[in-house]
Amino acid sequence: MPPETNQTANNFLQLVKQSRRGKLKIYIGMSAGVGKSYRMLQEAHALLKNNIDIQIGYIETHNRAETHALLGGLPIIDRRKTFYKGKELDEMDLQTILNRHPEVVIVDELAHTNIEGSKNSKRWQDVMDILEAGISVITAVNIQHLESLNQDVEQITGITITERIPDRILDLADEVVNIDLTADELVARLKDGKIYEQAKIERSLQNFFRSDKILQLRELALKEVAHHVERKIDIEVPKQIKLRPEKFLACISSNAETAKIVIRKTARLASYYRSPWIVLYVQSSSESLDRIKLDKQRHLINNFKLATELGAELIKLKSDAITQTIMKVAEEKDVTTICIGKPHLNLWQVILRTAIFNELLNKIAKTETDLVILS
Repeated sequence: MPPETNQTANNFLQLVKQSRRGKLKIYIGMSAGVGKSYRMLQEAHALLKNNIDIQIGYIETHNRAETHALLGGLPIIDRRKTFYKGKELDEMDLQTILNRHPEVVIVDELAHTNIEGSKNSKRWQDVMDILEAGISVITAVNIQHLESLNQDVEQITGITITERIPDRILDLADEVVNIDLTADELVARLKDGKIYEQAKIERSLQNFFRSDKILQLRELALKEVAHHVERKIDIEVPKQIKLRPEKFLACISSNAETAKIVIRKTARLASYYRSPWIVLYVQSSSESLDRIKLDKQRHLINNFKLATELGAELIKLKSDAITQTIMKVAEEKDVTTICIGKPHLNLWQVILRTAIFNELLNKIAKTETDLVILS
């Protein structure tokens, strides 16, 4: 078989495998006690009522009365009993789940480390096996268990998190749902004994469940779910029907005063729309550092600093094809509005020297990008 035919066959095989793979839904929260397990069990009841073959593969109620009550009437796969260091321990029974092959299985505590001697060392690996078998999974995890956020969470909480999941698991998810509570709501749940038993409440209030820590963890969780939605839109929504959020591109040169105006006014526009913005400096050969005066260089560096301080992403490129470079950056960064300074030229200079400006107008006219000229 020719190599290209083999490659084509492999590509098709991957597509077939993807279509057979189970769907993955992840409930994510900022901390224990926000209601992830409760929500999963609620969803299990709703699916059961709609004649979906759903089983509880593993759930951790932590003896919370409201959560435990929801187990009534749900089909549960018994846990596997195993002995480790002289103790009998419970573990999710992966093989029974695979043998029983329900349409959907609930698997709590995604970041859990399995007992030594299990098929996989981590529960997220068990979930991958279940998905590969064509079974859909609903699971849950706290934001502190995400690998890339590990150090951030440690700085916020002062607690070392040893059980972690790779970020790619969230990337693979078909749906990620944030279970969100305000800091006051979460603390109220804790004080009411809905998260931990009485003996642990006061200590928790002094440590992990302080409002400042909860707010920071909440921000991490909200951002992560927002990133997931953005990735999904980028992958699944055709570009021509995608709702484009505002993004501004401020184009500057070594003209210090004009550049400063463009930066400040674009910053105000971006602030008004609450949108990201970029400052682009295209250095032509006539503006190379050996050709422009030291005071111009100093002003240029100061304007770069100003842009950064005002929250812009700064891009510096070398090119004599200025219009093409601007349009290339605008396309790559999905810019909605290009901002430039008004040329300070008399009529004769405009006629002779605005080829770049005219070319930019012509190029923009063929796109859905707006052009704003700032005076």
